[in-house]
Amino acid sequence: MHADAQIPDIAFPGQDKLVSALDAAVSAGDDHAITAALRNTLCRMIRDRDVALPACIYEPIDDHYARREIYRSAEHGYSVVAMTWGPGQGTPVHDHCGLWCVEGVWDGELEITQYELLEHEGERFRFRAAGGMQAGPGSAGSLIPPHEYHTIRNTSPDAVAVSVHIYKAPMECCSMFVPERGEWYARQAKPLEIDEAH
Repeated sequence: MHADAQIPDIAFPGQDKLVSALDAAVSAGDDHAITAALRNTLCRMIRDRDVALPACIYEPIDDHYARREIYRSAEHGYSVVAMTWGPGQGTPVHDHCGLWCVEGVWDGELEITQYELLEHEGERFRFRAAGGMQAGPGSAGSLIPPHEYHTIRNTSPDAVAVSVHIYKAPMECCSMFVPERGEWYARQAKPLEIDEAH
């Protein structure tokens, strides 16, 4: 789905409540104030029984984690993407191409590992893991460039996990980092597809 593509029109219980809360949060000020407000809002919405994600969000896709855009704000520009993680599915080390993001675990558990960029030479980057966490339902965190390098993985052997990601704008590509030797990785451009939500 490209920037000029149609804004998703997916109705779900509590959509208006979620959108009005997100709209208020993105009006909070600078990037730090906005992401802090969005973290609090997302944690509250995950626990709100009036808000329920579309049923298709709980359906994993066998060969990759699913990215389904469930809302895009015509007024504020932000994008809301629900991700479905089958058992063992995850990401390589990646960035967010300069966009802030707030990520919350809606259902299940995810392992999130932050990476610190130590140096780079052209397209080769040296990273060191800078802490990880097991995140369960109702927990949320934010990424503000340049502190945006991380991995996400569902470590469960049998349970599906669902997370909701709010991006400053639709994220259609990112850089992923492929391990080379030791702490060195090679950067590769990665287009990000949107899976169908119904």
